[in-house]
Amino acid sequence: MLPAYCAPEFSLDDRRLFDQLVPYDHWTRRADKHVDFVALRESVEHLFSDEGRPAVEPILCIKLELLMFHDGLSDRQVFAKAKTDLACRMFLGLGRDDHLPDVSTLRGFRSRLGVDGHKELFHQLLSQARGHGLVKDRLRIKDASHMLADIAIPAGLQLIAAARNKLLTAAEPFDAASVVGERVRIETIRTSTDTQGNEVRLMARVEHLRDILTWVKELPEPDDAATNVTWRTLQKAVDIATNILAGHDDPKLPGKVRSVADSDARRGKHGEYYDGYFFDVLVDADSELFTAIDVLPANGNESASTLTLLEQEQSAHENEIKQISIDGAGHDGPMIREVQSNGTRVFVPPKQITNGGKFTTLDFEISEDGLSATCPAGETSQYKQRDEGRHSTSFRFSKVVCDECPLKAKCIGPDQKHGRTVRQNDFEPELAGLRELSKTEEYAAVRQEHPKVERRLGELVNRHGGRRARYRGLLRVRVQKFLEGTVHNAIRMVRLLDNERGFVIS
Repeated sequence: MLPAYCAPEFSLDDRRLFDQLVPYDHWTRRADKHVDFVALRESVEHLFSDEGRPAVEPILCIKLELLMFHDGLSDRQVFAKAKTDLACRMFLGLGRDDHLPDVSTLRGFRSRLGVDGHKELFHQLLSQARGHGLVKDRLRIKDASHMLADIAIPAGLQLIAAARNKLLTAAEPFDAASVVGERVRIETIRTSTDTQGNEVRLMARVEHLRDILTWVKELPEPDDAATNVTWRTLQKAVDIATNILAGHDDPKLPGKVRSVADSDARRGKHGEYYDGYFFDVLVDADSELFTAIDVLPANGNESASTLTLLEQEQSAHENEIKQISIDGAGHDGPMIREVQSNGTRVFVPPKQITNGGKFTTLDFEISEDGLSATCPAGETSQYKQRDEGRHSTSFRFSKVVCDECPLKAKCIGPDQKHGRTVRQNDFEPELAGLRELSKTEEYAAVRQEHPKVERRLGELVNRHGGRRARYRGLLRVRVQKFLEGTVHNAIRMVRLLDNERGFVIS
């Protein structure tokens, strides 16, 4: 049950102590001045029940989370600091005789809010910044950075063994006798393969995991399967084991599970290969505040994430974004077309079409019906092939025609075994528009603003621990990112409103 809000009241001695020892320019004083914490509280009130014991004041928990991510502290560390640090106690509304709740309260509060609750906190604070006139809809800048998962990457043997143990533990409530038998078999396999090579040991454990998976999948589903937490835990263990076996069978399979400890983490590449996630952001070019945040596994689709970010901000604030600047990852025809169809102009560095001095795709004319292509020499293609995965159609010219063509030297190599092939992208109008736009002064001006997002990402990574995941699992990592973004925006908003950087509020 959530009691009615009651503002904290300090005694005269407490006020004197805080006035003497907490500087008036301390960020906590300025945050209390500019941030409407009651409005933040109201944005998450619906997540609390009307029954049960009185809940710990949400504003206290919100401020504890801000302190924690501002200083890069753990739950226990922020509670330890709040016991002795006067600035923290004043910020939390605690006098000398007031006590903090148990440290587990913060973990419970974070779980209660989840991703949606912390997203609402993030956007409520952003709404306050919009109310102060800081956030404009002129230009959004999008970029992403990588995030290392809180896991150690096991070898093949250890990964199979971890998946097996997780599966058996989850299946025990439903068939304890079979689990006992499988654990006896584990010891038998260990004893019989100890003196053999790693490949033999791995294969024995892989086959054992397959056998376990077979009978676990045949377990009868309980009547309350939709709400049974124990059954859902078993199904998740089944999914993890299935994915790990699939990765073993096909080493080149994308999106393989890297660790049982965090089954959502994936391998990706950002300069070098890493295991974890990537976080994608939108930044307002005028205030440099984050306006949307998302987290995906490391192998996620960064280009498609643009649509998620725009929808997240626009659904929360009902605004219309005029322009968006994206780096090379945004060179994606389907995404560009959809964003432009919603009235937002897209600025993306185009891929220049070069062919070593030879004719490029742009030198060929595609027929109106899209069935053939005509080359610079006036010849028509003989073959047509569709590639749905690449959103393109390929047109091939006969080798006989190409060999006799007077323009052959400018089209294909002397030793080419077939005629010229031309690939036409379905989204060529959008891509051609990018190439034309890149020649304008407007494009150059927008690209000069793009480094602003790099600064904000750097602050998130270097000041708020954004390079490493504090938690395990995609949903918990998203909570972390929304908290980091909320802390960053609170600090940034306070600075802008105090005109510390010469920002003039319109």
